Order: sequence, then C-alpha cells, then structure tokens
Amino acid sequence: MSAHAQATVAPRDVRAGTYQVDPAHTEAGFSVLHMGFSHYSGVFSNISGTLTLDPRHLSATNLHVIIPIASIQTPSMKLDNELRGPEWFDTARFADATFVSISLRQTGADAATLNGLLSLHGITHPLTLQVHFVGAGTNPLNRKYTVGFDATGTLRRSDYGITAYLPMIGDTVTLRIAGAFERQD
Repeated sequence: MSAHAQATVAPRDVRAGTYQVDPAHTEAGFSVLHMGFSHYSGVFSNISGTLTLDPRHLSATNLHVIIPIASIQTPSMKLDNELRGPEWFDTARFADATFVSISLRQTGADAATLNGLLSLHGITHPLTLQVHFVGAGTNPLNRKYTVGFDATGTLRRSDYGITAYLPMIGDTVTLRIAGAFERQD
C-alpha cells in the first residue's frame, strides 16, 4: 500500500486537536523578481509552531509558526550569507519571522483564506494566505497522525524595511508554504 493511500482526501475527516509543525517536512519558499531577468527562489527550514484545528469549527483555527531566518537557502551559498547580513534580513538582530493567525474562512471543499500577522525584520503587518488542504492520515513511517497543507501569499519586502537593491531586485515576494503538522495526543 502506498503512503498516499494512507491519507484521507476529505477535509471533514481530519481529526480535531492540537498539532505541532513537523520541521523535517515543512518549508517556506519564496520567489522574487531578479533584475527583470528571472524569478529567483529560496527556502527557509527548521520551522516550528502549533496548529489547533477542528474541521467542524474552522473559524476557531489557531496557527502560530516560527521561521528561523538564518536557515535561508538559495542556489548560492555566498548569497545565503549575504541575505543573513545587515543589508538584508539582519539575522543577528532579527533571528525569526513569526506568523500568527487571526481568522480563517473556508472558500471551497479543500480551500480557505487564512488572515494573520507576519512579523519580519522587527515589523508586523497583516498577511493573507490562500490555503489548500493536501491530506491527512497516519504516517506509515512514524505512525503519527499527520495533516498537510499548501499555502501561498504575497508581501512587499519594503513594508518590512528590507529595501536592499530596490528596484533591481523586486519588491513583491511570493511565498509558498508546504506544511506538515503532527497531532499531539
């Protein structure tokens, strides 16, 4: 039996409860226009946080996520170190980004709009994420009940005081989050 066959596809069948981010299977990716030539991407890893979820009362969903900014990884190690520096993310002063949910509104059978507050680089602004339910079930490898979501959103980096190389490097940042959460018994 394949691992995919273990996952339910009906969001209403997800077990209610409190979940922890599975840091080994969760990532936050970003993409930004690079000098008008290409969309350059990278990822953050080692994400932590909690999700309180009840599919019968989605409006009561709570999500709190912490992203260690120094975990940034792009195709260039030299750029990774530059992005950690004071001209960009300044990870010595601003080690983490956090997202805290405010509200969730179901928009389809397996989709929702999640509104929250993103704190990045010492500045907090509202952020809206479009969330898509991927699946849920018992992970056949570790036997933990797991639920997964994909989310996308956009932000302006200048709103967070990250203005290096504007406008050569785009201001609009596209986020893509692949999140796996393990139920806590």
